[in-house]
Amino acid sequence: MAYSGVVKVGGPADVHELTDLMISKVAVGPMNNNAYLLRCRATDEQLLIDAAAEPHTLLTLIGDSGIASVVTTHRHGDHWGALREVVDATGARTYAGRYDAEGIPVPTDVLVGDGDTITVGRVGLTARHLVGHTPGSIALIYDDPHGAPHLFTGDCLFPGGVGNTWGDAASFASLIDGVQSKLFDQLADETWVYPGHGNDTTLGAERPHLAEWRERGW
Repeated sequence: MAYSGVVKVGGPADVHELTDLMISKVAVGPMNNNAYLLRCRATDEQLLIDAAAEPHTLLTLIGDSGIASVVTTHRHGDHWGALREVVDATGARTYAGRYDAEGIPVPTDVLVGDGDTITVGRVGLTARHLVGHTPGSIALIYDDPHGAPHLFTGDCLFPGGVGNTWGDAASFASLIDGVQSKLFDQLADETWVYPGHGNDTTLGAERPHLAEWRERGW
């Protein structure tokens, strides 16, 4: 079946099969968090984005081959609730944004800055630092040489708007400016967006609404 990106807690993963990368999406926990398992097809090395909740579900998805690394997109607890159990079970190397790592209770092995590359096998992911939802959120870009880019946004971009900034005008301005300059202005409409909660989208589907989001302030 074709990948849809529609998953539900307690249900199966949905798998996006790319030429060089396999992306498995699963929903976990009471806040319907998305976790993404990336597997390099050339080497079978795996990377997990957001060990959010339900360690048993995540470890079952990972399987016997384990993971080399786990990236936490930001410091909010619903995105690292299973991190300790996953790291203890797999020995994975931990990555997080330089300015959010202090808010994550599991030690971060690699502090990630804007423009840094995180690898899974032969595949590289480019990190973009976005300020507003948290001080150190990171989005990850896979610039697929065989097709459109793929973008993992944590809680910084969703279908219908940017992440929550709790009515803080400065935080909202920072977040939407960063999302526009580092994501929308740099990537094509065909870019597939994998958010931290809920369904996927594309930059093309969201781009016409940027001015509307700015006007409403959230």
